[in-house]
Formats: sequence, C-alpha cells, structure tokens
Amino acid sequence: MAKYTTSDIRNIALCGHGGSGKTTLIDTLLNETGTVKKLASVDDGTSICDFDEEEKAHKYTIETSVVHIERNGKLFNIIDTPGYPDFIGQTIGALYGVDTAAVVINAAAGIEVNTRRVFAEAKKAGLGRIIILNKLDDEKVDFDKTLKLVQDVFGNNCVPFNTPNGNGHSFTTVQSSFADGAKYKDALIEAIVMVDETAMEKYLEGEVPSTEELAVLTKRAVLDGTLIPIVCVSGKKKIGLTDLLDAFEFCGLTPEMIQRTAKDGEENEVEIKTDAAGPVIAQVFKTRIDPFVQKLSFLRLYSGTLKNGQSIAASTSRRGIKIAQLFQMMASETKSIDEAIPGMVIAVAKLEELETGTTIGDYGMSPFPFPTPMVSLAASPKSRGDEAKLSGALAKITQEDSTFITRRDEQTKQLIITGMSELHLKVIQERLKRRDKVELDTKEAKIAYRETIQTNGDGMYRHKKQSGGAGQFGEVHIRMYPFPKGTDPEEFSLNKEMFPSHKDHHYDPSANFLWVDCIVGGVIPSNFFPAIEKGFRERMSKGVIAGYQVQDVAVELYHGKYHDVDSNEHAFKTAGSMAFKKVFSESRPALLEPIVKMEITVPMSNVGDVNSDLPNRRGRPLGIDDAGGGMQTITAEVPLAEIQTYNRTLASMTGGQGSYGIEFLRYDIVPGNIQQDIIKNAELAEEEE
Repeated sequence: MAKYTTSDIRNIALCGHGGSGKTTLIDTLLNETGTVKKLASVDDGTSICDFDEEEKAHKYTIETSVVHIERNGKLFNIIDTPGYPDFIGQTIGALYGVDTAAVVINAAAGIEVNTRRVFAEAKKAGLGRIIILNKLDDEKVDFDKTLKLVQDVFGNNCVPFNTPNGNGHSFTTVQSSFADGAKYKDALIEAIVMVDETAMEKYLEGEVPSTEELAVLTKRAVLDGTLIPIVCVSGKKKIGLTDLLDAFEFCGLTPEMIQRTAKDGEENEVEIKTDAAGPVIAQVFKTRIDPFVQKLSFLRLYSGTLKNGQSIAASTSRRGIKIAQLFQMMASETKSIDEAIPGMVIAVAKLEELETGTTIGDYGMSPFPFPTPMVSLAASPKSRGDEAKLSGALAKITQEDSTFITRRDEQTKQLIITGMSELHLKVIQERLKRRDKVELDTKEAKIAYRETIQTNGDGMYRHKKQSGGAGQFGEVHIRMYPFPKGTDPEEFSLNKEMFPSHKDHHYDPSANFLWVDCIVGGVIPSNFFPAIEKGFRERMSKGVIAGYQVQDVAVELYHGKYHDVDSNEHAFKTAGSMAFKKVFSESRPALLEPIVKMEITVPMSNVGDVNSDLPNRRGRPLGIDDAGGGMQTITAEVPLAEIQTYNRTLASMTGGQGSYGIEFLRYDIVPGNIQQDIIKNAELAEEEE
C-alpha cells in the first residue's frame, strides 16, 4: 500500500433505486479497466458484485459488496449497494464507510422512491454527492426534461459535469462541460467558484481558475454542497465510463476532507485527524458470514496505521482484538495486504467480537442511524428438532443485517422475526434454507394487546383445600382501581382518603402496576405478602379476558384470613391470583391496542387514495407536508393491527412509488365490536391448544 497516500484514495458508494443499473455499471468498470478479466452480467448470473445465490436468483442486489480499481495513481474503493428500500440498512452502513455517494438515476424511469431516500441519507451522513444519469440510451429519454426533473427535486446546484451528444439511440458519446462552448460551462464553473470568495471575485472579473485550481475548488464545492455534479453514462453500452472515472477522481472527496469526530476515554468529543502516525480509529460498517462460516468484518480506517498481528482495543471486546490478517476486497474475493493507511476500506476475518458499528482503537465513534424494522412474522422451524439450528442461523443473520431483529414474545410465546418488509423477510428465509438448511413456517405475528380495567372493583377469594394430610388455606380481599399511565404512584398510594390504612406500596413501571398494603391487625402475616404479590403478577402475565398482559392497574390488599396450620405461600399465591382474576372481571375489563404514528410519502396524485384508505383502517390523519418533487408526506395515527400488510397495499396504490415509516405512540382501548372478536379468537385458540 505504500504506493498510495491517503489523498490518492476515493471511497465511493453507488446507490439509488432498484433497476437503475448500479451493479452493471460497476461490473463494466471492472471489465473495462482490466481490473477483472471475466465477463460479468447480472442477467446471466455472472455479476462480480451480485455473487450471493439469492442475488443471482432474484437478479438484484441484496447486500453491499466492495471492489477496488487502480487508475492514474489513484485507488478507487467502490461499494455497490442494494436498490430496494427493503434492504436500506445495507446502504446506510455503506454510506458511513465512504466519503462520496454517487446516486445513480435510471434516466428512463425518472426519480424513484429510493433515489430520494439515499440522496437524503447521503446528505445526513455529510457526504459529497454526485448524480449519475444512467441508461441515457433508452429511446424514451429526453435529456433536457430529465435534467429539469433532477433540478426540480434536488436543486439547481445539480449541474452537468458532461452532456450526451444525443437522446436515446443517438446517444453515442459525452462532451465535457468544461469544454469551450459547452452549454453548461458557465453554470458549472459558477457552482464551483461559489465555494471560495476570492475565486468568485476573480471569475466575475473574467479570470477563469486553472485546471489545478478547479480540481481543488471542485472537491470543496462538492463537500459544501454548492455543486452536485451530474455525470452522463450508459453502463450497458459502455458510454461515458472514462468520464465517470474522471469525475470520481476530480469531484470525489478525499478521505481527509470530511470532518469526523470521536469520543475519548473520558467522553470528550475530539476531531479525528487523518494521520497515518496518529492513533488508530476505525469502524466496522458491514459484517458478512461467508459459506465457510468465516466472519468478515469490513472496516473504514480513519486514523493511524493498521498492521497484521497488531493487538488493539475494540468497543465490543473487553480484552481487545488481535488482527491476524488484513484483506483488500474484490466482491467475494480477498487479497492479503500487510498494512492499511487512513482512508482505506479493508476487511478482517474471524473476529467474533466485532459487530457492525464497532469502533477499533481507544476512541469511540457514534453508532449508525439504522431505521427501525416494522414488519413482523411469527416463525417456527418446519422440522422438529431444528430449534437449536434455527437459533444459530438467526444469530448469523442478525450479525449481518442491522435491520433484522429476532425476539421471543413472552406474552404470545411466539418467535418473532422483524424486518423492513415482506420481501426482506422472504429473502432472509431463502438464505436460511440455502445456507443453514433450516426452513421456516411463518404466519402473521400476534398483536401484543394489553388488558386493563375501566372502573373500580372490590372482592375476595378463599382458597381452601383439604386432602387428608396438611391442608391449604388462604383468603385475600382486594380492591382494584384503574391506574392511567402518567399517574404518580407515590402520590396515588399516599392518598389518605383512598387508603387510610396505608402501610406500604410496590410499583412496577414495566406494567404500570401498583399494589398497596393496607392490612391491619395482622389478619394476614406479612411473610405471605410476597406470595400474594406473586399471585397478582402471574395472573397479570397470563391475562384475564383474552390472555394478554395486564397493565395500568392498582390493587389494594385490605383484608384476609389465615390458618395457623394450613396456610402457606402456595395457598396465598393461589388466593392472590384468583382474587385478582375475579375482581378484574367485574371492573369493566377492556383490551388495549398499540397505536402508531405513520408518515406516508406518496406522489401528489395518490394523496386522495391514501386519505380515503386511512379511515377504513381506523386511522386519523394529522396533517400533510410537501416532500418536494411532486411528493407529499401524510402523517396519521393508526392502530398497529390495521397495517400489518400495509406495505403491499401502498405499493399497489402508488405503483411502488410510496414509502412509509412507523413509530409507537401509545395504547388505546379497542372498540367494543373488535374487542369481542379478539376475545372470541383467543378462546378458540386456547381450546385448540
């Protein structure tokens, strides 16, 4: 690596909507530069970047892959990213491993939903941005109209770096916008010099910057955002590829240009200096487990020098790690290297302590802002006895994919797998089957309803059992009260009018449950109180009316009886549980359902469709905001139960142009007619078991 300096490196992620031709573009660049000799094609399954079996089958990118090209004394680390929003987690990880995002647009299709998303994510990450207009050879393309659309959506700072010599099939070459007489020369240079006051003044006086000055100013303009260069290509026709690499070199940011920060051991924020002699600071932006169960961790090195055999701290390892071997990646292939300098994108193998987001070195970097997955399925192995195998297989997937979550729902007893969409979960199931030989049965996940009460209740239960030997006896009298979220448990329990005999109280914030001890005269010995409370809690976890967790309830234990011989902990636990069930059932019990906030972004023409559909889902629109480029964002509150398959509905409604996100808000009481159906279904399920 000594032949390169940090300023010779360009780290670039190609991102955009599915079908924009990112993977084909990289495959062609690798072939045309002689970096890779074999022919490569997404269509026939020989793509260099789409090497995963699921990618070959579906003919689209699912995981990011890293390649590198050496040209003109420069090293280009290029990351191919998925184009569908279902796999956005992979793209976000990649963006935090590079300095420049090249947003690829299918000129024939226009600006699609994920184009907007990745453009915004790149801005959020503080990256330089380049726009690549691909497929300009399509007969439907009109360059001027496409350029206007890009500028309408992303701003007039989007200026052609080059232009096509014709539209559609007549597109055979490109012309540099720096050339004399080029249509966009003035606009391009103005966008560049705007970043520097002195250069701007000279330009206004008629002095055009030299090529060397433009090279420096252009990168600054891209970093500042006063310029977003537009590069014209056709990946399949191999038109404009040389100019594209020139643009990467000329406009792509160098590793030292973006100011990044980390925290030292005392949590002080410090600026990272891109210095080979400085402290090592690197971060894992991707994890992959290959078919041979070899864990590969992809790192971006920001400071210091990494060498083989080096022992170093890691944020997810107590004892630190030892780097056995550094690798430079070419998609699925690894090449051993001796050391890495700041700016390098590299990989290390078989370090189980590393996770996506782990910081290497004595400084800590912020975790990546991955989106929250929102589509869940209940899953179980098709073959009995595969539970242990499934657990290990899912653990590998969660290491590779930060937008995939698994959990065991203690309430419903289901294994829940959660991802970004139905397609995301489908692909994961395919991978489990191929790689780990585990097949899943899946069904819609149960909604985690809750149970509560709406009025005060009072009652008792006597547990009495005599079976020849020692008997069982315990009698518990309780009062029950609604206990809304936000109620102060201390203030509530110390209300002298309500609890004149208050002795003690216990509060569980996880269920918003309060129980108050008002026993006087020792009618129940205090050593039985923990058993009574345990009976309350067990009943709460089982539910009363439909088998769901109870919450937002206060219970007053005010009277009872015991027997010197027959009373024991088991008897009082049972009495506590049954008293809770009896009084709860008589206190206008109700089901609560999770309510989420939705933000739905759709073309303006589909706003009416979405607003008409929301009431059918018991949704309540809150407002509409302009999202730019003819898109609108509708904000609404909707019960989670009503949007389990909304991904499908929205795609059908908007022709794939819509997207949405959800965020939990609160629990609300379920309407009576729906509540009856839920209770009936719970009873039927219990009978079947």
